Amino acid sequence: MNHQNRLQPSPLSEPVRRVETGSWAIELLPSAAYSTRYVAAQASIGFAFDSQRGLHALGSDRVHPFEAMPNGLAFVPAGCDVFSESLMGGEYLRVTRTDGIPLSGDHPFNNHIDQQAIDLALRMRGALLRACVEDDWETWALALAQRATGDSALSTPDQGAITPRRMRLLDEFIEANLEGPLGVSAMAGLLGLSEGYFMRAFKLATGKSPHSYLIDRRLAKARALMRDSTARLSEIALACGFNSQAHMATTFKQRLGVSPMQLR
Repeated sequence: MNHQNRLQPSPLSEPVRRVETGSWAIELLPSAAYSTRYVAAQASIGFAFDSQRGLHALGSDRVHPFEAMPNGLAFVPAGCDVFSESLMGGEYLRVTRTDGIPLSGDHPFNNHIDQQAIDLALRMRGALLRACVEDDWETWALALAQRATGDSALSTPDQGAITPRRMRLLDEFIEANLEGPLGVSAMAGLLGLSEGYFMRAFKLATGKSPHSYLIDRRLAKARALMRDSTARLSEIALACGFNSQAHMATTFKQRLGVSPMQLR
């Protein structure tokens, strides 16, 4: 049940909510009737929040009725033939990688109940409905992918996986690239670690996620530029990797409780 193309929604239906961050694209598709047929160009993870009924064929020409329980995890591998339609549909989360790295797994499935996947999907849906600076999309997306694919990156990191020397390399890398998009894949690649292993090792070593640490670094640089330069706030925002001055202001208010103008 990979709802890639839905029937045209009514004017009163909710919009498709989408966020792209790091190596991932996450979409929340509203409850609506749909009909889709395609060959998957890339693997995707799905999560059906509602019970659904309809017809589908996954990886074969055999079309048969389906009845899906709510809170079902799904996976569609790259190259899989997909046909699915439902007159009632249901709210659906779809997660894909955007950096070309394939997701492991050769067999499609749906309607798999996994409590950790349910918790992750609910958290991601809440974040898509009401964005917050603390939203840790890359961590959530990778964790959901690991639930769907059984990724071997679930191994436990050593206590000293993030050494002071590695932390210094990371800090230098972040500082040099702060004005552009910085994802977990780039930081993990710098240290020669898998993304999942890196995120757990980083949290173990620092007490916070790479995403949260990156926000702190952006805020620290912005505050330094506000103090030591006469650049406009819009210029400072872009130099620190924020999407806009408004994005920077929101982050300041949520993290520090004051606006950039108040600090300056």
